[in-house]
Amino acid sequence: MNKKASSFLWNLRQFSTLIPRDKTVGFCGPKFVYSNWNPRNHPGNDFDNRIQSSRSSSTYLFQDAFIFKSGNDGFPTKGRSTLTVLTVDRLLCPRRLSFDSKHSVVFVGTLNNGLRKVNFHQEVSDEDVLTKEIKPTPISYQKLSKECNSLSDVLDTFSKAPAFPSSNYFTAMWTIAKRMSEEQKRCEKQLMFSHPAFNQLCEHMMREAKIMRYNHLLFSLHAMVKLGIPQNTLLVQTLLRVAQERINECDEKCLSILSAIIEAMEPCKNVQVLQAGLRILVDQQVWKIKRVFTLQAVMKCIGKDAPFSLKRKLEIKALSELDRFSVLNSQRMFEALAAMNHRSMVLLNECSKIVTDNVHGLPFKILINILQSCKDLRYQNLDLFKGTADYVAATYDIWKLKQVIFLLISFENLGFRPIGLMDMLMKKVVEEPESLNMKNIVSILHVYSALNHVYKCENKEQFLEVMASSVTGCLHHISSEHLLSVVFSFCLMNHFPLALVNQVLQKDVISELLASDDKERNVHKLHILNTCLKLDDTFSYKAIDLLLPQMPSAPLDPNTKVAEVLSSLLGGEEYFSKNVQLPHNYHIDFEIRMDTNRSQVLPFSDMGVTSATNIQRVAVLCVPRSVYCLGSNHPRGLFAMKMRHLNVMGFHVILVNNWEMEQLEMEDAVTYLKSKIYSLEDLPAGDINLQSTY
Repeated sequence: MNKKASSFLWNLRQFSTLIPRDKTVGFCGPKFVYSNWNPRNHPGNDFDNRIQSSRSSSTYLFQDAFIFKSGNDGFPTKGRSTLTVLTVDRLLCPRRLSFDSKHSVVFVGTLNNGLRKVNFHQEVSDEDVLTKEIKPTPISYQKLSKECNSLSDVLDTFSKAPAFPSSNYFTAMWTIAKRMSEEQKRCEKQLMFSHPAFNQLCEHMMREAKIMRYNHLLFSLHAMVKLGIPQNTLLVQTLLRVAQERINECDEKCLSILSAIIEAMEPCKNVQVLQAGLRILVDQQVWKIKRVFTLQAVMKCIGKDAPFSLKRKLEIKALSELDRFSVLNSQRMFEALAAMNHRSMVLLNECSKIVTDNVHGLPFKILINILQSCKDLRYQNLDLFKGTADYVAATYDIWKLKQVIFLLISFENLGFRPIGLMDMLMKKVVEEPESLNMKNIVSILHVYSALNHVYKCENKEQFLEVMASSVTGCLHHISSEHLLSVVFSFCLMNHFPLALVNQVLQKDVISELLASDDKERNVHKLHILNTCLKLDDTFSYKAIDLLLPQMPSAPLDPNTKVAEVLSSLLGGEEYFSKNVQLPHNYHIDFEIRMDTNRSQVLPFSDMGVTSATNIQRVAVLCVPRSVYCLGSNHPRGLFAMKMRHLNVMGFHVILVNNWEMEQLEMEDAVTYLKSKIYSLEDLPAGDINLQSTY
């Protein structure tokens, strides 16, 4: 008897390790039902009390205690009804429990006022006669997903005969859900959560988490996240903890799944711990990764704050696999590098070549992801952008208007002006203005004004009139911020629709704009509107009556090298002025005063005796690449407006490209500025090496 008791207690300790300490969970479904038996009378009630105490903190699933019973100790049989018994078979369970060959552990709990019983066997006993007849047959998730048409069908199958592992049911449900439309998926998820077997399946999953194969655990966790099971539930958090504990079982396939899980989940403590564990694992095993897909999945999930040494290892590994990259691998590499915020120029350049050569047939979503990744990485590749834009322009009819606008917004964010595509959209807008809604109009005007595209376009006036007419038609339905954005875009393009300007100048509209959350940006736009009405407009508007907050002054660049070159070229600092502040919040780096023929520089000390009509004011602007559209000398919208306004104020504008000046020696720099400052007619041909950029 002592031997029996000792064996039973050892088995009990082994099985209790599978029971979460902070939760009372159990299998649901197939069971023996005992109608006249009180578990508190059983000698094992000490264990019962411990489980009851654990259950008091539970918020999930089932109630009552678990009782363990050995062999044949005289359980009452009166009033017993026989149902299916769930057994954990040696062949089905890769992490087997070790039980005494002469005893079986009986798992008893209550559900719907009945007791349930689950036998765990290691060797054949007298009870196998019953078990063999009713033991459920394992079923793969592939078979489940083919035989079932809905998530509820999968749960119905589970409720009839639960089979190990339970992960197959979750994986099957996610496989089925992927085939559904968004609306159908939403309805099916609601039915899944309300299905009576869903809680039972969750209970099984928690119980089996430590004994099922690691890849099954990860597949089921990924399916749960994709199915929308709340991340803060005990089920998901328990699986996260088990995944942490067993992370050393991770092989290459599991790395891919684990990476997808971390990428799909919101940050929380358990996710962060799991991510940290994955980083350590990848750091140790990166050279053993064989599949490019796995490598990219890992790159996407390790996080932007991962150690640089780890990012560098992944980059080197990717470079070593470059000759094995497929077109799909090249497309995905942009997103992978952006996800870990690592700009590898070699990888990006090589992948850009492959994408450009295979751009035809590229789906819209992938195009957008590539362009967004380029923006995030601050990577500019003119061939890639031009090839993409030319492809969309050549196949314009297969794209929706919304898709074309999204692509143009992405190009504008990158500073690239796709001339052919923008010309085509202008033509379509003029031909079919009724196809536009307000959101489209705001986006189109923003892109065209920001890239200064309508400058010198043949159908500029027609395009602007059509856009203004479309906005005027829904003027009473447009928000104040959208109205300001539209008028601001028109101002950049030097166009002033009377009805729209009148509306945005209303005091209640301005007050609403100044009270919004985006006050700073609105103030900036209102200042520009006010400046345009004073300098550009031919109407009677001269200023906005409401006093606007002052704009913060921009930081000044000393431009030391340009100052030295001007001093050497002009004969001293008295011939130019530095950091000149002009009306309307405009600033110029240097001002030079010359005669009207721009053949002679005049010192500032002689301005009192020189007639203002005989003076040409010259504004020298030192500019970065960002004021131009990518790969050209075409000025972007705000900078083009500044030059236009400087011309109105009587300045001749000279642009000095910072990156070119930095590369020149002093002698060459003097020649460079000389060719820009003096009139071409007054210079010897040999002195002109470089031409003005505007």
